[in-house]
Amino acid sequence: MNRRIFWTFAAGLAAALLLLAGCGQKSGAPAGDRLSQIKERGELVVAMEGTWSPWTYHDESDNLVGYDTEVAAAIAEKLGVSVRYVEGEFDGLLAGLEAGRYDIMVNGMDIDEERQEKFDFTDPYAYGHVAVIVRGDNAAIQTMEDLAGKHTANTITSTYAKIAEQYGAEVTGVDDLNQTFELLFSDRIDATLNAEDSYYDYMKAHPEADAKIACLAPDATLIAIPVPKGETALVEAVNAALAELREEGVLTELSMKYFDRDISQQ
Repeated sequence: MNRRIFWTFAAGLAAALLLLAGCGQKSGAPAGDRLSQIKERGELVVAMEGTWSPWTYHDESDNLVGYDTEVAAAIAEKLGVSVRYVEGEFDGLLAGLEAGRYDIMVNGMDIDEERQEKFDFTDPYAYGHVAVIVRGDNAAIQTMEDLAGKHTANTITSTYAKIAEQYGAEVTGVDDLNQTFELLFSDRIDATLNAEDSYYDYMKAHPEADAKIACLAPDATLIAIPVPKGETALVEAVNAALAELREEGVLTELSMKYFDRDISQQ
């Protein structure tokens, strides 16, 4: 290759690399500008697991359904856009949200201080209690304090795992609720912590399961929607949508549909 051709090729390659780099920098919305981009594209990108009944799961026809699925769709409608769901493992979705790959994550998420350092949160749209779930023959765990020295399983970054660790349990990381129950029934863990309503939903689908609630955590959890940091306009817009959905009775209606009680009220 002669020198002139070489330098022409090198210049073209450098320009292409710069263009790719520029595209990469534009992959996430600038902080504070996400709401306008959502409206411009006409779509709200929502992260959720899709494996956690009755919050977000697949029905017998493999349709994505659940309380959070319908809440997210109702929010998108209030914003005047369509909704697109992205399913994945909890920890991976959180990392993606922090990186700006999704607009919001609607997945029954409790507010805690550690998460507030990474995300902004909307107002709570649901309230719950954390249940300690054990096998039916377990009499060793009757209070939260009895978790000390016991083995539990949860998604490692979940509120449930953090609460278990606070009470002295050793936590095994899993991907979803079904894996947790598999470990529990195979006697590989002593207990698992999860939403009280998720336990009742699981038992409704598996009435033969030998499990029970040993105790409940003392304080109600505040369940809200995390948003990438700095997106104040988006938080305010989602809060306004949630307020309207609450006032119109939509949150209560969806709560009764999926939980048989109103989890949108404390």
